[in-house]
Amino acid sequence: MYKYTLFVQWSVEDNCYVVSVPDLPGCMADGETPEEAAKNAQIMIGEWIETAKAMGRKIPEPTYVNVM
Repeated sequence: MYKYTLFVQWSVEDNCYVVSVPDLPGCMADGETPEEAAKNAQIMIGEWIETAKAMGRKIPEPTYVNVM
């Protein structure tokens, strides 16, 4: 499991939960529940990292975001 911050929000337009990963530009996932969206985000993070490595790009370190 990756330790990147996930932002989960409901999308009225898409009728699902959408997760974005701020440390990884363009990395997003969705799901019918927040848990499903977060699980799908873990898969997308792995694919984002694999693609970045293949392209010789730097992999950003996870940052901590306090949302309280």
